[in-house]
Amino acid sequence: MNIKNLFASSGAAMALFVLLWGSAAIFTRWGLDNTSVFVLLIWRYAIALFALTLLAFKTKVWLPDLGTRKYVLCTGALLIGAYSICYFQAMRYGMTPGLLATLLGAQPILTLLLSERRYSPIRLIGLLLAFIGLTLIVSKGLSTDGLSTLGLWYAGGALLCITIGTLMQKRIKQAPQQILPLQYAITLIMCLAFLPTEEIRNTFNFGFWVPALWLGLIISVVAQLLLYKLIRTGNVVNITSLFYLVPVVTAILDYIILGNAMSAAAILGMFSIIAGIILVFRKS
Repeated sequence: MNIKNLFASSGAAMALFVLLWGSAAIFTRWGLDNTSVFVLLIWRYAIALFALTLLAFKTKVWLPDLGTRKYVLCTGALLIGAYSICYFQAMRYGMTPGLLATLLGAQPILTLLLSERRYSPIRLIGLLLAFIGLTLIVSKGLSTDGLSTLGLWYAGGALLCITIGTLMQKRIKQAPQQILPLQYAITLIMCLAFLPTEEIRNTFNFGFWVPALWLGLIISVVAQLLLYKLIRTGNVVNITSLFYLVPVVTAILDYIILGNAMSAAAILGMFSIIAGIILVFRKS
């Protein structure tokens, strides 16, 4: 597939997805300053489920097709529910955001090895180059101080969930708005089950509602619908490689909104990621 044709058809969707997904870390950090992990996750997915239910009144489509519901449910439980829980539990048990981002950066490489029997070496080099760039961006957060065995297991679980879950999601050919309500329902149940495991802390103020609404409506509805559309219509390795661009957007927003300057290593990492992504898409 020619890179120009690819971006002509879905480039806007890719750019919007990366921009929105890159903002998730900023709003998550803001939200966690005012509440505990599972309270934020429960409100996030409850808001998303409510919004998608309202959308279903318009489309008149409430559930996935008969015969696919169990598969859709299992995919959502793995890709959204288990991944979200493992991700936040990994940080709870000592994983720094930088170390976790580096580990999860192996996902596009694993996806390539698992989904494509024949692939260009240039394509693999592109993913490795992007992975190196990711490591440079998050290098300040690569400390292993306080890292526990449980945190490492949860991080490995997050990597496994998002890799296998994405490959499962690729097999679903139904419209994203048809399958997401059921997937968010099971995710909400899973988060509620974990709620008693943590100390509940919540302040219903501006600093809670803005992140909760942004994560629920913009990330879990708009960005997730875009992601599912891209997975369904594009090459799964290409789409997962877009996640390498998310730390770039986050670093830029961190500088613009919070005033945290980027290091020379982070700037070099950005160029490395962009170069790697170009190689991946050129060899689709």
